[in-house]
Amino acid sequence: MAWWLLSPMLLVLLVVAGWPLARSVWFSLTDASLTDLSQVSFIGLDNYLSRDEGQWIGLLADPDWWHAVWNTFRFAALSVAIETVLGTVFALVLHAQFPGRAWVRAAVLIPWAVPTIVSARIWGWMLNDQFGVINQGLLAVGLIDQPLAWTADPSLSMVAIVLVDVWKTTPFMALMVLAALQMLPTDCYEAARVDGVPAWTVFWKVTLPLIRPALMVAVIFRLLDALRVFDVIYVLSANGQSTMSMSIYARQQLVDFQDVGYGSAASTMLFMLIAGCVGVYLTLGRVRLGEED
Repeated sequence: MAWWLLSPMLLVLLVVAGWPLARSVWFSLTDASLTDLSQVSFIGLDNYLSRDEGQWIGLLADPDWWHAVWNTFRFAALSVAIETVLGTVFALVLHAQFPGRAWVRAAVLIPWAVPTIVSARIWGWMLNDQFGVINQGLLAVGLIDQPLAWTADPSLSMVAIVLVDVWKTTPFMALMVLAALQMLPTDCYEAARVDGVPAWTVFWKVTLPLIRPALMVAVIFRLLDALRVFDVIYVLSANGQSTMSMSIYARQQLVDFQDVGYGSAASTMLFMLIAGCVGVYLTLGRVRLGEED
């Protein structure tokens, strides 16, 4: 009965996700070009790695690809970690009773409601080195002595992108954690208050273990988004090597260079890396939860 009930969803997933994925994997094994997809030859794993005149070539031998992998994982680690901490803090504040709490909750969700392209474009203007309000404010208070090229300077571009993403998606983490806090039982908190347990100890020993399953779900959703990040980086820094993600690298090969086979290989590797990271995270989380049980 369970399989019968799941069959419509599985069929839809097979059509809208399975078929495009299988076609991408197939193209990654060919020399397909965007200029003429009718002339396609099977070349095996040459797009991934091959040897030509004594040198290794292909995706796995391309330093630009590995630089994009490093950029993506660095962005994901920084943004998800900061968003998790800030989201938890905001959720704890919004969970408390105070006048106007409903209005504050609605205001916190505004950044999440703004489309990513729109928010990235707004922040691109704000971070502009010539007329951006961020530089003007920092100059006014004396924190900098000259305007900074936030999105053009390789040493600052990743920091700027992480900050923009944190501003955009921290409300999502706060909403997920707040939903978990709303479901917690009150009897354990009443007992802790009667016993005089400090607030930090209550959070660390009671609240955090109880919301950990929901926190894991929130982190996995954000991790999936962060590892396949495209829009915010593309809008703020386009094809800059210092911030190029795996998705932007695949798009560059597919569209700019019109190499469907090589671009599909990059897309397939992106999928495999994301699937591997998610599998490891879920396995470690399940083991940790099992040890606590």
